[in-house]
Amino acid sequence: MSRIMGLDYGSKTVGVAISDPLFLTAQAVETIWRKSENKQRRTLARIEELITEYEVEKIILGLPKHMNDTIGERAEKTIEFQQILIKRMGLEVELWDERLTSVEAENILIEARVSRADRKKYIDKIAASVILQGYLNFVATKK
Repeated sequence: MSRIMGLDYGSKTVGVAISDPLFLTAQAVETIWRKSENKQRRTLARIEELITEYEVEKIILGLPKHMNDTIGERAEKTIEFQQILIKRMGLEVELWDERLTSVEAENILIEARVSRADRKKYIDKIAASVILQGYLNFVATKK
């Protein structure tokens, strides 16, 4: 059973979420940490392991647009990361507008009564699940 992977790409972290086999729900899986933006070898290797483990057929990568719909430096780095993923993983990597997903993820953690100190540990993988769930909901309405 194949699945879809959602990624929230940040300067030092990548939040990872995976869909269920029916493409209905997104589950937060993990946050991959790296020392700096340019150190991606281990990050890519871990993503590759997760793709194999979960039999991922497609990746949804959050695109951090500005509220006025323009693309800034963070979004440009995300598009570069998309190209690296396509080359290395050989999968379709679709960009998905992620505006306000971090706010939504933060609210989810607050509602779950996660302490402010602990939120940083979870925010990226929760954001990845919000990104992926948004995509899954969109696709479901198109059927």
